[in-house]
Amino acid sequence: MTAPEGRGIAGYDSSSFRILHVSTGNVCRSPITERLTRHALSSRLGDPRGGGLIVESAGTWGHEGAPMEANAELVLADFGADYSGFVGRELLDEHVIRADLVLTATRDHRAQVISMGHSAGLRTFTLKEFTRLVRAIDPATLPDPLGDGMVERARALVRAAAALRGWLLAPSAEADEVNDPYGAPITFFRSIGEEINTALDPVVTALTGVPARR
Repeated sequence: MTAPEGRGIAGYDSSSFRILHVSTGNVCRSPITERLTRHALSSRLGDPRGGGLIVESAGTWGHEGAPMEANAELVLADFGADYSGFVGRELLDEHVIRADLVLTATRDHRAQVISMGHSAGLRTFTLKEFTRLVRAIDPATLPDPLGDGMVERARALVRAAAALRGWLLAPSAEADEVNDPYGAPITFFRSIGEEINTALDPVVTALTGVPARR
């Protein structure tokens, strides 16, 4: 089984690869993850949409139109990432339909996305679950981002991760979770930011074929 391609809604662009980050309110975890992903892509490729990768976020109980939490902005500033212009969104069917990869904060979010249908199961993972699976994939088995294109490489990565899911289990139920910092002090927000950034690093490297600059 493979993740569906060309999912058939108006405006679907097969030349791009959409990554959707999902949390609850879309004001803390998923905005941090979205903007850190864009920042990592920009630092590797020179363009946050380089190679056709598009990064978005939404919330299962999204605060439609809301800004991200002030502490989330501070965390992004710590990493040098752009937090400007963010607007919260409630997760809609169209977001899931358009996404080639959905990365959620928790297993509950993953279950909610999958319950929406749209053949989302094979392309929806928690962020930490996807990181664990990606680490087990030999990058030499993936399409060359220069020769075959980054979009084809990203699609192959999702298929490979989906195939591994039943074989490479988490050491504990909590290992695949990113805790909610909503209402917490900045110190906890910063720890969550570090956790997210650490999980994203191998994912962005696998997607692009370009390691982070040290």
